[in-house]
Amino acid sequence: MKKNKITLAGKIITGALILLAAPGFTQTIPVAGTPTSEQIRPFHINVPEAALTDLRQRVLATRWPDKETVTDRTQGVKLEQIQNLVKYWGTDYDWRKAEAKLNALPQFVTNIDGLDIQFVHVRSKNPNALPLIITHGWPGSVFELLKIIGPLTDPVAFGGRAEDAFDVVIPSMPGYGFSEKPKGTGWGPDRIAKAWDMLMKRLGYTHYVSQGGDWGSVVADAMARQKPVGLLGIHVNMPATVPADVATALKNGDPEPAGLSAKEKAAFKSLNYLYSKGGGYAGIMVTRPQTLGYGLSDSPVGLASFFLDKFNDWTYSGGNAEKVLTKDEILDDITLYWLTNTAASSAQLYWENNTNNFNVIEQKTAEISIPVAVTVFPGEIYQAPKSWTERSYHNLIYFHEVDKGGHFAQWEQPQLFAEELRAAFKSLR
Repeated sequence: MKKNKITLAGKIITGALILLAAPGFTQTIPVAGTPTSEQIRPFHINVPEAALTDLRQRVLATRWPDKETVTDRTQGVKLEQIQNLVKYWGTDYDWRKAEAKLNALPQFVTNIDGLDIQFVHVRSKNPNALPLIITHGWPGSVFELLKIIGPLTDPVAFGGRAEDAFDVVIPSMPGYGFSEKPKGTGWGPDRIAKAWDMLMKRLGYTHYVSQGGDWGSVVADAMARQKPVGLLGIHVNMPATVPADVATALKNGDPEPAGLSAKEKAAFKSLNYLYSKGGGYAGIMVTRPQTLGYGLSDSPVGLASFFLDKFNDWTYSGGNAEKVLTKDEILDDITLYWLTNTAASSAQLYWENNTNNFNVIEQKTAEISIPVAVTVFPGEIYQAPKSWTERSYHNLIYFHEVDKGGHFAQWEQPQLFAEELRAAFKSLR
């Protein structure tokens, strides 16, 4: 097997796989002859030092705005917080450690529906392990899922039973991370869902389950609606549960409908904040992802502040993501987006799915007949009430409210999250 040095264009050429669009990025991947579209090829990351030097120079040359004129976060990320994070980014942060974490895992790439999809695939030592595909969200990546791999594939080492084991498949969505960027329109959740089923079957699995949060929930829901042969059930931690009358009130800015329970009122309040004040980030991606991409692709600190704003809001941290995630964890994710130049391509998913970017309105959950499991985390964008969840998912086999974790639950509370998946899918083994 010969090794080929790769330049960048995002397509396959004879004897080499071309993957990324980061300036100066090269990749060395073993390729036997000319790859076929269905080959599963090994994947290894080696970002050139020049790209990291360029990043540090840009970070240290940042032109900062004036300090916010309020004492809270109502105007966005506070200057002191982002300056502290960026100072660390430009001096002490080490991408090579992040790279090593990924390279320590079995990584692969395969072409599905015309795009090269990169994924992590970790098989359990248990031959009866349940195959599981997990989908990340935005502004997350495979990094937000790494800490759950051990508890899922080797449950005995993390307080579980051998029969709780999973084989874990974690793909990067098209336009995210090291997966190829779509060159045209049409790569929305339904198409991604079909690609994920093809991936699982290409890996030889005849039955499996699917899990997701954020966009991963949208993709898991789409898979459940499509009901491909072999999909046993799904688990989501950001379920699509908003009833039609509540959705209409939110869209129109109307008061809450009458007759809501205490938990339903709390959910309405959270969603109302999202629609009235907290959803601006999505509004620009829904309508102008390309325009946004110019700034985020040119300024690493612009990218970092845009992402940190959501990490602060959506972690169960009281508004400071660094209370539950380390600086390195936050920067691993942000640096991945920078090095792969995926700020614009990731935002385009919002444009593709512009009727349902909060995963709560116009979902066709009534079409889902396969088993669905739901875990509600206290720091989620909204806490889905069980009453709404039962109305939305007609085959709800598991519902549990936990007391820790937020929107990035897999990242924040990996042990708890793994325990939830073990319980959620127990009846489907």
